Amino acid sequence: MGQEGEGMIQKLTARVFGAAAMLAAGAALSISAPISAKVTKADDKGFVTRDTAVVEAEPKAVWLALISPSKWWNKAHTWSGDAANLTLRPQAGGCFCERIPEDPDSDEVTLEGSVEHLRVIQAFPEKVLRMRGGLGPLQSEPATGVLTIAIGANEDGEGTRIVWEYVVGGTMRYKVPVIAKVVDGVMTQQLDALAAMLGRIDKRVADDAPAVDTQEEVAGPDEDAPSTGEETKEDASKDRMAELTEAVEALDEE
Repeated sequence: MGQEGEGMIQKLTARVFGAAAMLAAGAALSISAPISAKVTKADDKGFVTRDTAVVEAEPKAVWLALISPSKWWNKAHTWSGDAANLTLRPQAGGCFCERIPEDPDSDEVTLEGSVEHLRVIQAFPEKVLRMRGGLGPLQSEPATGVLTIAIGANEDGEGTRIVWEYVVGGTMRYKVPVIAKVVDGVMTQQLDALAAMLGRIDKRVADDAPAVDTQEEVAGPDEDAPSTGEETKEDASKDRMAELTEAVEALDEE
């Protein structure tokens, strides 16, 4: 990733998650941006993002990991720059919150702060966790969202399936198609981290699939399949760069 790309991600991170998130942005730059799952709906009323993963772990282990976000949530998407400050109480009315520590580098006495990311509205152990609230850039907007994370047996009987859906609606100052892509990318990143910790199965199967099949599926019947994997990566990188540029320009219009 070039200097232009790194600068763009830093700028977007600062605008979306606040200046405190910049403490962790440097670490995030060394990791390729995740390929988004899917924005299943986007209009002037809001948007819906949806992603799934299949893991080796049993539902109980999935649940226990899910309610321990400090172990898997990407620190680049925190206000304090440290996922260790995250807590989640899996009871109705419980808070998915973050502690903002005192400033250890300040010459003056500082105070601790806190952030509420989401509020639990349903906690059904080993089955469903549903929370309400505006994540990241949505926190400053009247719009809000409902994040539903469902856990169940995979259809083919192997592993546990996690469905991750975030439904956002209401007034917001962002262009919906743009902010939907940004939020979708973050949601995908969080699920990827959780699934990796639990032994992801579906991604492993996809990685082992023959390259020619993947290329044919991406290219479609009326298009030429890319000749090399490197070209595919380059095209994907350009697409992500274009989306980041569009997002930054839209956020700067506030």
